[in-house]
Amino acid sequence: MTRIYKSEAGGRALLEHYRQALETWPVPAERLRVPTREGETFVLASGPPDAPPLVLLHGSGANASMWRGDVPTWSRDFRTYAVDLVGEPGLSAPSRPALGSDAVALWLDDVLEGLGITGAAFVGTSLGGWTALDYAIRRPERVTRLALTCPGGVGRQKVGWMFKALLTRLFRRDGLRESATAVAGLDADRHRQALDAVVLTFTHFNPRRERLPVFPDAALRALTMDILVIVGGRDAMFDSHQTARRVRACIPHATVRLLPEVGHAVFGQAEPIAAFLRA
Repeated sequence: MTRIYKSEAGGRALLEHYRQALETWPVPAERLRVPTREGETFVLASGPPDAPPLVLLHGSGANASMWRGDVPTWSRDFRTYAVDLVGEPGLSAPSRPALGSDAVALWLDDVLEGLGITGAAFVGTSLGGWTALDYAIRRPERVTRLALTCPGGVGRQKVGWMFKALLTRLFRRDGLRESATAVAGLDADRHRQALDAVVLTFTHFNPRRERLPVFPDAALRALTMDILVIVGGRDAMFDSHQTARRVRACIPHATVRLLPEVGHAVFGQAEPIAAFLRA
């Protein structure tokens, strides 16, 4: 546990907080544990069992609980599978498959096979957006639609925020909260619950620190499935304007929405994404 957590006690505290969040999941759900080559993967399934499958991939330093506000909307028309990415602070194995290789796609192959899914729509954010896009590039026949919010791997990954966050944490009493507010683009009042969760997580969790591999133009041009990309104009982690430009240039059939006043954390898009998935 200490490989991804700063301490055993911190890891236990985070997992207990997550388990409490699962107890208040807003719709009926089935808890699944899928064996994979990277270790056991936890999946929370909601919605009608015979509905079209929708796979949800969260961002770095998160878990399936990030979809609590969206699942009531999406599970009306889809069988949603909220996957805990391996190596993140959820209930999946702590292993971290190498980025930029086929290891992540092979892990997802095992997840889909364990769930009995041959093809699905995917929603992914940040690291989860990178994971979904990587899978769509490597396994296009298995991805029917792709909805991405602030995905990695397209626009430039910024690093300046890391130094600012480090200085803030070192020299200010509430430095971690301030840096989380700035980096994620969260409002201290409106997003207090989400901000509390981010602060708790990064008090105890060691995130992946390598840069996400950038997908080449040729790989993006080869995508033919319907794609929706939503990015925040004030994203501190990725160059969202470059993301929008590259997607429009390389995937002209994609729908791109740039929200000028939004940061890296994108809220309130459940209905637009549902409309895209149903189209």
